[in-house]
Amino acid sequence: MTSAEKRGVVETLRTDYSVRQICDTLGFNRSSLYYEPKKDPCEALLQQEIEMLSARYPRYGYRRITEELLRPGYTVGYRRVARLMKSANLLVSVKRSCQTTKSVDGKYQWGNRLDNLDICRRNQVWAADVTYVRLKGNFIYVSFLLDVLTRMIRGWQLSRHLTQPLTLRPLQQALRENVPEIHHSDQGVQSLSNAYISTLNDHRIEISLAHRGHPWENGYAERLCGTLKEEEIYLNDYDDITDAHAGIGHIEQVHNQKRPH
Repeated sequence: MTSAEKRGVVETLRTDYSVRQICDTLGFNRSSLYYEPKKDPCEALLQQEIEMLSARYPRYGYRRITEELLRPGYTVGYRRVARLMKSANLLVSVKRSCQTTKSVDGKYQWGNRLDNLDICRRNQVWAADVTYVRLKGNFIYVSFLLDVLTRMIRGWQLSRHLTQPLTLRPLQQALRENVPEIHHSDQGVQSLSNAYISTLNDHRIEISLAHRGHPWENGYAERLCGTLKEEEIYLNDYDDITDAHAGIGHIEQVHNQKRPH
């Protein structure tokens, strides 16, 4: 019997009996008679904040939403946020996609220089990667350079073709403002062309490569690739490359200026 039902019985009988007599007869504990479970006073506010953040960042999962809530001072954990997002049907599912990396045959003199490296400076390490963008009827490609410490996008480029200029142009543009100590990438052909390697050598930049078949060794860039797809590309149906350029330019601004890193 609920507290409301108990109170109804008491109200019906109390004109003839005392509350003590009623509770003793029916086996009620008087303290439970007046008890009502209290909702967390912040639950409704927290739910509202989660819904606002989910609308602003529709591809954020519960971990990223939690980080956003912690910034203004909310005391909240992952499990609680996941529970509230699930109750509001706000948990997202991530689309998976094929890889665009095509490795070059042969052995290289460069290894993975990031193993056990203490990354503690801006422009100490840049990571590079390439992914695709679906248009209506075909694909275009986007390359980017990421500062590993700050997670800032140093340069990016869109192209209709998966060719050398796709990666070389953003590298050349980024080097006008900053020069990294180490350039890290997978073994994709675009990052191992003669012109690309020559540009790195001309700036005395050390070259670091993930081992073939080990995409997690370029995890910094892979995560940015996933963010780009989840928060921009999957949410839009671009008409052409100009439309895609505007959308990705927006996510770059959000990533560099607003995201917590």
